[in-house]
Amino acid sequence: MNEINDAVQVEKCLRGNSRAFEPLIDKYQKALFNVTLRMVNNQQDAEDIIQDVFIKAYNKLGSYNPRYKFFSWIYRIAVNESINHVKKHKKEDVELDETISDHENPGKIYDKKELQKRVNDTLSLIDPKYRILIILCQMQNCPYDEAARILNIDEKKVKSRLYTGRQLLKDLLIKEGIESNA
Repeated sequence: MNEINDAVQVEKCLRGNSRAFEPLIDKYQKALFNVTLRMVNNQQDAEDIIQDVFIKAYNKLGSYNPRYKFFSWIYRIAVNESINHVKKHKKEDVELDETISDHENPGKIYDKKELQKRVNDTLSLIDPKYRILIILCQMQNCPYDEAARILNIDEKKVKSRLYTGRQLLKDLLIKEGIESNA
């Protein structure tokens, strides 16, 4: 399904076909969940937030402008909900599901999971305005211009905050005794 189809699905919803929203949920649920999980660092909270995101998106479909990507619009809702949650709650532990090759030995698998957990725990200590850019640009490979649109800031600010966020993360990782290749 491409962006044209997203706009068509939204239009169908606006005309009263609520089932037309289901393909949009199926298409974007995993990506939105991943970014939300990294922001809030708790699987149950991320699931709850994503449910709220889709409800809000559905209720606000009339405000979606089809000239822009639907993904950017709904991603922004997810980011805002995640940031609001982070501001309200303290850091909590999370177990991330990670795809691991069957050819790796159990020691390597454990080490990778442990490193990923430590990096995510450390990432959760960074101010959300920097954290979201690390997640968007570094982990989700979002282009700077797209991140700027999602966060409603200019591209220079994206680059500046991303640089600062990377430095903060690097410093914290070094402080935690985690080697950095940054």
